[in-house]
Amino acid sequence: MDVYSKARDLGIDLEFVDGQGHRHVVNGERLSAILDGLPSLSQRLYLKQPVVIVIGSGACRVPVDAAANGIGWRIVERNAVVARGRVAGATIELPQSMAIGAYRLELEIGSGDTFDAVPLLVTPAVAYQGSFDRVWVLSVQLYGLSSSRNWGIGDFTDLAALIELAAEWGCAGIGLNPLHALFDDRPLECSPYAPNSRLFLNPLYIDPERLPNLPRAWLAQHREQLDQARHGELIDYAAVAELKFAALRHAFETFSTANTTARVEFEAFRHDRGELLQRFACFEVLRRQFGSLPWWQWPEEWRRPDGTRIQAFRNGPRRAEVEFVEFVQWCAAAQLQSCADLAVERGMAVGLYIDVAVGVQPGGFDAWNEQNAISRGLSVGAPPDQLNTAGQNWGLAGFNAAGLEASDFAPFREMLRASMRFAGAIRLDHVLGLNRLYLIPSGASPRDGVYVEMPLEALLGVIAQESVSQRCITIGEDLGTVPDGFRDTLADWGVWSYKVMMFERGHDGAFIGPSSYAANALVTFNTHDLASFAGWQSHSDLRVKRELGLDPGETDAVRADTLLAFEWKMGEEHIALRNFFGVVEFLARTPSRILAVALDDLIGLKDQPNIPGTVTEHPNWRRRLPVELNDLGLRIDLDALRHALRDR
Repeated sequence: MDVYSKARDLGIDLEFVDGQGHRHVVNGERLSAILDGLPSLSQRLYLKQPVVIVIGSGACRVPVDAAANGIGWRIVERNAVVARGRVAGATIELPQSMAIGAYRLELEIGSGDTFDAVPLLVTPAVAYQGSFDRVWVLSVQLYGLSSSRNWGIGDFTDLAALIELAAEWGCAGIGLNPLHALFDDRPLECSPYAPNSRLFLNPLYIDPERLPNLPRAWLAQHREQLDQARHGELIDYAAVAELKFAALRHAFETFSTANTTARVEFEAFRHDRGELLQRFACFEVLRRQFGSLPWWQWPEEWRRPDGTRIQAFRNGPRRAEVEFVEFVQWCAAAQLQSCADLAVERGMAVGLYIDVAVGVQPGGFDAWNEQNAISRGLSVGAPPDQLNTAGQNWGLAGFNAAGLEASDFAPFREMLRASMRFAGAIRLDHVLGLNRLYLIPSGASPRDGVYVEMPLEALLGVIAQESVSQRCITIGEDLGTVPDGFRDTLADWGVWSYKVMMFERGHDGAFIGPSSYAANALVTFNTHDLASFAGWQSHSDLRVKRELGLDPGETDAVRADTLLAFEWKMGEEHIALRNFFGVVEFLARTPSRILAVALDDLIGLKDQPNIPGTVTEHPNWRRRLPVELNDLGLRIDLDALRHALRDR
């Protein structure tokens, strides 16, 4: 089979049009580099589709090759056969009223051996939709919260305090950056969107003073370092990590010898998270043992996770180190869960609204743990568009279709559960990746990527399953060049849209009216990758990008025209204010069920959290809010905010 035939079989688009309208025809050399990074498709003799999706309790006939007539089939759930029969003609007629869940449909020969198998997903008709009308949430970068008691970075106790505060303002939830585990020993790699693992939490958000068995004397000894870590405009991740892990280890040493109720809760947590937690803990210990080597250069026996080796390692000489990692994750999960519970107690209809990153670091746990389903040699990104004229390479590894289908979509399911268990809503960053991913071979330019198709319907089916099970709304960040019909497909499955006022404009440049926004959507003025309102209104974002040598994608003249269009729309809607409260009033009138208001905009910050295309050139993900939590009510004009939100 030639390279082009293989590419078609794996869903690689041989040509595409980028965000600037330029057509790309993919050559054989580029295809070969992509094919080298993707697993082969599972071979099927008789089943004609890679995934079977059954919506609700309706009847379903699965087409098979006519040569399969009379062959036995069975439906398996967790190694247990739940139904079986024989192929009649060219179809398999599945039983009706199967419970929602993940199964495998297998064809078998006389001895019962399987020789054809595909995932079978029985899904709800739509994802969970919530039980509220129109509400608003407060969006924050958790790491940036300032308080007189935290250890130099916003933490889960700060989050609890913000929940208490925002609930009094009538807020229905708190929107958060991804809380995924990062490389805690690499302080410069602090982007929450470039995780070590999407399955576990970032320990730096733990409040050490709420740890079991951390003596007051230890705190007193480190008071000067703690005070120093809180000061300054930027977060010192290295200092924060050193302090917090010293406290965590001290607490663990005491905890590991205690026979307490907390120990029982810890063991229950370990049992609940099972093998995944064991693997993550072992990976973290091994990662430190092998230093700077990426896992694919580790000794051969550790280049792939092996259940028997993992268990032996966990019970071996380094048992305490492995258990320490598990302890840290237990502390993080317990504190985050207490925040989620508090939001419910305070009557927040949404609760926590958490972002989920589009991919993972290729050298991290998820890529090591799921080497078939995650393509570490291919980086997720985007082709050139109006705002990013050189294209984007995010340096992240993403899922691939063949690996997900071979694993019955378990890696994708676990990723969703990891955030949904704490959240009333999640936002999937770059939801276009459910339909197709723009993949760039290692070392190549962002212009040299290709689009690879993903099993959209199956992924949406898994989202529907998990969101209903967890009672969690799913919002798709659907910005950028969107294929025809894609948003309609998301809506059919109950995945909400993500509407950013900056981009909601007609061909003539005019801002669309509030009534034109979708109902099942989250609406906001901007995102973490875009200008703040103050930065946008003052052209500050354009100046900063030019100073960094970046093409801002917009001239000052175009920005001036945009601001005039904004003024015109505010006047047309009879909104007197032209400041951020005017924006809030405008967006509050939309039918969109969730309005996200950024805390940065409420206090008038000019700098945005992240400038795409920069790493060390700009202090991305490091800015601390210049206002402490206790003073937010004094800095924000709450009367103006309540007036702007009167339609919510």
